Amino acid sequence: MEFIDTHAHPHMEGYELSPDEFIDKANRSDVMTIVCIGTEAEDSRRAIEFAKTNPGCYASIGLHPHEAKLHDDQKQNLARLVTDERVVAVGECGLDYYYEHSPRDNQKSALRGQIELAVENDLPLVFHVREAFEDFFAIFDEYAANTKIRGVVHSFTADKATAKACMDRGLYVGLNGIMTFTKDDSQLDAAKYISLGSLVLETDAPFLTPVPFRGKVNDSGHVRTVAEFLANLRGESLEDIARATTQNAKELFRI
Repeated sequence: MEFIDTHAHPHMEGYELSPDEFIDKANRSDVMTIVCIGTEAEDSRRAIEFAKTNPGCYASIGLHPHEAKLHDDQKQNLARLVTDERVVAVGECGLDYYYEHSPRDNQKSALRGQIELAVENDLPLVFHVREAFEDFFAIFDEYAANTKIRGVVHSFTADKATAKACMDRGLYVGLNGIMTFTKDDSQLDAAKYISLGSLVLETDAPFLTPVPFRGKVNDSGHVRTVAEFLANLRGESLEDIARATTQNAKELFRI
């Protein structure tokens, strides 16, 4: 049995686990592949370096919507980083209207720029969308009308209708430890509704540690914890969850 963590931040400054500890915890839970996600140019560079020096790791470079106001300053650096051989995606990028740490116009501009960067380099996108799906779908559809866009909506916490809208657009949907502690039944209904062919697993480590490990630093080994929860929730075997989500991740990132 093999799992892939499609979204983690083991390279971030101040992480409590050393790289060796992080990889060991992952491997002991059958997580053999990890995509390290960049959130701005320097963080993306660290993601690449982590991927180069740790087995089974790849990098995604991007500018988080919280940092979207930096896009004009950082877009050239991101364009240089995107060609590295360990880079398998662009993001995380998207729209976050819950916090709005960057103005909405800046978020939309940064999202457009990163979609264009991904398309130019034939790479998938890792999308962060929170309380902004209407604007996100409008921008996505504008580009998808003229070109093929591959991607995943990470840390999905919306409802069934939104999950269907993602799947109708050919997007994968990433679920993580939130599902183990959410009190929102609509999120759990969506988690049951997402087709096995559209599902990928993630941790968002060091954040969003799943039950029963709340209060401890998250790591990629907890992909298995998320998978076990989803297998029970959806009435599927752990083996089927592992097989499908691993294949989906390999197809998405071409790894």
